[in-house]
Amino acid sequence: MDLIAIADFAMGAMENWGLVTYRETALLVDPTNSSATSKQYVAMVVGHELAHQWFGNLVTMEWWTHLWLNEGFASWIEYLCVDECFPEYDIWTQFMVMDYARALELDALQSSHPIEVPVGHPAEVEEIFDAISYNKGASVIRMLHDFIGDEAFRAGMHTYLTAFSYKNTFTEDLWHHLEKASGKPVTAVMSGWTGRMGFPCVKVTSHQEGNCRVLTLEQSKFSADGAKSASDSPWKVPVSILRRDGKVERFLLEERTATHRLEGVGASDWLKLNAGTVGFYRAQYSTEMLNQLMQGIRVGEMSARDRFNVENDVFALAKAGIGSTVDMLRVMLAFADEENYTVWNDIALNWSEVASLLLESDYSEQAKTFGRKLFEPLLPRVGWDAQPGEGHLKSLLRTLVVEMLGRHGHEAVVEESKCRFEKHLNQDLIAADLRSPIYSTVVRVGDEKTLDVMMELHRIAEMHEERNLIERALGAVKDEVLIRRVLEFSLSGAVRSQDVVFMIGAVSGTLAGRRLTWEFVKEKWEHLVNMYESGSLLSRLIKFTTEGFVTEEKAREVEEFFAAHPLPSTERSIQQSCEQIRLRAAWLARDGDELRKFFTEHA
Repeated sequence: MDLIAIADFAMGAMENWGLVTYRETALLVDPTNSSATSKQYVAMVVGHELAHQWFGNLVTMEWWTHLWLNEGFASWIEYLCVDECFPEYDIWTQFMVMDYARALELDALQSSHPIEVPVGHPAEVEEIFDAISYNKGASVIRMLHDFIGDEAFRAGMHTYLTAFSYKNTFTEDLWHHLEKASGKPVTAVMSGWTGRMGFPCVKVTSHQEGNCRVLTLEQSKFSADGAKSASDSPWKVPVSILRRDGKVERFLLEERTATHRLEGVGASDWLKLNAGTVGFYRAQYSTEMLNQLMQGIRVGEMSARDRFNVENDVFALAKAGIGSTVDMLRVMLAFADEENYTVWNDIALNWSEVASLLLESDYSEQAKTFGRKLFEPLLPRVGWDAQPGEGHLKSLLRTLVVEMLGRHGHEAVVEESKCRFEKHLNQDLIAADLRSPIYSTVVRVGDEKTLDVMMELHRIAEMHEERNLIERALGAVKDEVLIRRVLEFSLSGAVRSQDVVFMIGAVSGTLAGRRLTWEFVKEKWEHLVNMYESGSLLSRLIKFTTEGFVTEEKAREVEEFFAAHPLPSTERSIQQSCEQIRLRAAWLARDGDELRKFFTEHA
C-alpha cells in the first residue's frame, strides 16, 4: 500500500485503492518539531484511510443513502487501529470528545438528518459527509458492538465482508449478518438508530425500598431547544447501569417508560446510566442522584469515560434549557482534582462555548476571571516543560492548559509565553507541543510588530504543520486594523487554498473578529465560491463564520444573504448555522441574568 502527501488537497485524505492520498499534515511528521497532537492526528487519518480498503473499496455501499457503511465504519476502525498501535493514547476515551459528543450535538438539531438519508441530487451528496455519517455512524457501531459482544461482532463482520467482497451492500445486509452471528434482534433494535433522526434522553428517578433501589426511566427525543414531542415513538435503548460497587446491569428499554430494581444498593450509593458511555443517548438525573454522582466523581470512584459523560450531559441539558447553566458551572468547579486530559478537553470546549456566548455581554471580563479560576490549578501539575518519561496525554493536557490560560489573560502565562517567544526568535526553539498556545497568546497581546514577525515566521517555515499553527494563531489578533490585515493575508496567495477556510475561521473567535470575518466572507463570497466551487470547505466556512452570533437579527441576515447567493451543496449547513444562532440567542435570553449574578459573585 502506497501513501502519498499532496501539497494542496481539499480533503484530509482519500482512500484510493493502492495509492492513498493525504494532505501533508495528515501524513508527515517530524520527530522533533511535530506536536503530540499532530502525531496523533496522522495516526488517526492513516488508520481511517486504511480501514476504507475493506469498508468502501472491497465492499461498497449500494447508494449514497448508505454512506455510513463506508465512513461510520472507517471512523470506528481508526480508533481500533490507533488503540492497538498506541495504547498510551487512551484513544477510546478521546473518542468521547472527538466523535461521540460532536455527533450528539449535531443530531440534537431540528436540521439534522438520519444516518440513512435519501439522496436524490449530486449536491445532496456533499452535504452528508458530516458528523452524522462519520461520528454518529461510529458511535452507533460502538453501541452495537457492545450490545452483541466482540465475538459475535467479529463473526458477523467476517461473513458480511466475505459475502459482499467486490459487491455493493445495503444497511440491511449488515444487520442480517450481525443478527445471524449474535442471535440478537439487531434489525429491530438498530433500524431506529440509523433510519430516523435524533436520539433519546433517558430521564431517571429513584426511590429506596430497604436494600433495593428502584429506578423509573422515561425516554423522549432530546432536542437542542429543550422541546418535547409526545408523538415520537420510543427507541430500543440498550441501557447499562453502573453501580458504585463496579457491577453493571443491562437491559433493553423498549417502551417509553420502565422501572428497574437493583438489589444490594444502599441509600447513599450512586448509580450511573450508560456505563462506559457506550449508549448513544443523554441521561437526565434527579437532583439527588446527580449529587450522589458528583460525590463519586470527587473521590475518583468512576472511570474517565463515565466522569466525562456526567459532565457532558449536564452541559447539554443546561444549554437546552432543561437544566441550569449556573448549576452546570458549579459542576465544572467540582472537577478541580480531575487529572484526565479528555475530561478537561470537554470541560474546556464547553466552557469556551459559554465564554463565546458572553462576548457581547457587559460581564464578559468577569466570565474570564471564572475561566482563569477553572484552569489555574492545573498549571503547577503540568508545568511548562516535559519531564523524562511523561506520557502522551500529559503533553496534550499541558498544551490545553497553556492555551486556555493564555486565552483568558492569565498574567503569568502571558509573560512566560512572551519570554519563550523571544527566545524562540533567537533559535532557542519553543517545544513543539507549546508552539500553538504560545503563538496564540503572543498574537493576542501583541501589536503590528508582532504580526509582522509572525508573518515572517510563516514565510520561512519549512514544515507545513508550522505554517498551519501560525495561520490559526493569527486569528487571535484583537485590533480591528490588524484583523482586516490577517483576513486579507488569508487570500493573498501566501496561504494554501486548502487552509484558507481554517485561517478565516480562526479569526472569528473574538468579538470584533466575529463581525469583521462575516463582513469579509460576504465581500469575498464570489471569489471563495470560484476558488472552491462547492464542497465541504465552503460548508465549514459558513459554520465557522456565522454560528457564533447570538441574535435573531443576525440569523435573518445570514438567511437573507444565502437566499440571494444560493449554493445547493451548503443548504443544510446554512440551516444548521441559523438554528445554532437562534439557540444561542434563546440561551442568553433565558440564563443571562442568572449568569451575570454568578460571575459578578465569582469575580
